[in-house]
Amino acid sequence: MVRAIWNDVVVAESDETVLVEGHHYFPLDSVAQEHLRSSELITRCFWKGTANYYDVVVDDAVAKDGAWTYRAPSEAAGNIRDYIAFWHGVRVVADGG
Repeated sequence: MVRAIWNDVVVAESDETVLVEGHHYFPLDSVAQEHLRSSELITRCFWKGTANYYDVVVDDAVAKDGAWTYRAPSEAAGNIRDYIAFWHGVRVVADGG
């Protein structure tokens, strides 16, 4: 099991993540949507495509741009369509660690 934790709250949990470039991508239905707030940040990866970001919010704690997704990834990254990854202080731990 892999969990994403922000401000001591599990914001995502799945045993079906996809590991890409050291980041666990969580299936959309395993993420607590109430903890995501759309961000204005958009970046481009040369091989995955355009990434859209979210702030991760728990109570008053905000991980600005702490999650991202590829809504329309390139063909090479099609396996992460509708998956979300985390960073910027959001801890991602495997096996309950």
